[in-house]
Amino acid sequence: MTDFAERARAATAAMRDVFPPTPCQRNDYLSDRFGADIWLKREDLTPVRSYKLRGAFNAMRKLGGVRVACASAGNHAQGVAWMCRHLGVDGVIFMPVTTPGQKIDKTRLFGGDRVEIRLVGDFFDDTLAAAKAFCAEDGAHFLSPFDDDDVIEGQAAVAVEMIEQMDVLPDLIVSPVGGGGLTAGMLSYLRAVGRGLETVPEMRLVEPRGGASLTAALAAGHPVTLDRLDNFVDGAAVARIGDRTFAHLSQVPERHVLRVPENRLCITIQELLNTEGIVLEPAGALSVDALRDLGPEIEGRRVVCVTTGGNFDFERLPDVKERAMRFAGTKKYYVLRMPQRPGALRDFLDILGPRDDIARFEYLKKSARNFGTVLIGIETDTPAAFERLEGEMEAIGFVWRDLSEDPMLGELVI
Repeated sequence: MTDFAERARAATAAMRDVFPPTPCQRNDYLSDRFGADIWLKREDLTPVRSYKLRGAFNAMRKLGGVRVACASAGNHAQGVAWMCRHLGVDGVIFMPVTTPGQKIDKTRLFGGDRVEIRLVGDFFDDTLAAAKAFCAEDGAHFLSPFDDDDVIEGQAAVAVEMIEQMDVLPDLIVSPVGGGGLTAGMLSYLRAVGRGLETVPEMRLVEPRGGASLTAALAAGHPVTLDRLDNFVDGAAVARIGDRTFAHLSQVPERHVLRVPENRLCITIQELLNTEGIVLEPAGALSVDALRDLGPEIEGRRVVCVTTGGNFDFERLPDVKERAMRFAGTKKYYVLRMPQRPGALRDFLDILGPRDDIARFEYLKKSARNFGTVLIGIETDTPAAFERLEGEMEAIGFVWRDLSEDPMLGELVI
């Protein structure tokens, strides 16, 4: 066994004095659906509902009580805060001014009087710069959310626990990747102990399509900064993968990295909530959603999906539903040019089917004399209903534009 594996096991053993292992559970619903033996490693069930406290614990226990600081608006902040309180360490947590109050309050609750929260900057880069400047001036230790050797080592505990918990090891492990701390730790541990296992699990790594920093780094041969970033999957959308983490992941075949569309991910979040009662944040659901892409590769095989976090703000639920319906093709928005004559609106209503529902209706240009421009949102039960509706609109001479075909315009109008 390598030094890394020994250190990861030591870190895992030390965690037992602070919090219990998370369960690894077979999921019958997913197993039946995908024709495989699907298990969930429930990192959403840690005391802070994410795996982030593992790396924070391992790094902080080695610092010997040194004051720490971090920059985060999410799970890393909560993990650090929780560990500050339980290890008796003082911490300063920098968060963007735009951070939702619920996340600030939760971080403060976890940290108690051991944590000071400072709101700095409208954007995360400003917050990060402020945290690092504070550490340079104050002498505090800056604790990275992923690009830290001790954090990587602590996150490897997920793999240590999983191997200890399963009588028969999986053929495949599916895990989200953002900055790379979790996957670097797990993959490094599996490589280290692989020769001593009857089955050496393979890994598939999953990124949000709008934040595929590992894919970009593998293509370039080194970490690169993405030009654009979709922050919807806020727990995994990272513009640049860490240098230390990429050193562990640089040999991963590009075909083993999956990229999940954000709107499809919303369907998975809804399904797990409605059918299993499992509450997952977008990053936490990435590994489960990726099962759709693995298809025949997993049939008849044992698969573990790491559900990395369950810090879901239910105020986001309407947005999740909206995105899910638009991906499924059961909701569309149109800009409709409607004649300004008596009966024009009735003509439109008459072509709606029995399962079509108007979710939004708004005049965009109210001063037009001959035609009025209307924003209209339609929900239905099947994508085919829109083919019929669009044919009917053309037949009666309505001019329309589907906003789903123009995402930029859709963002501006909707």
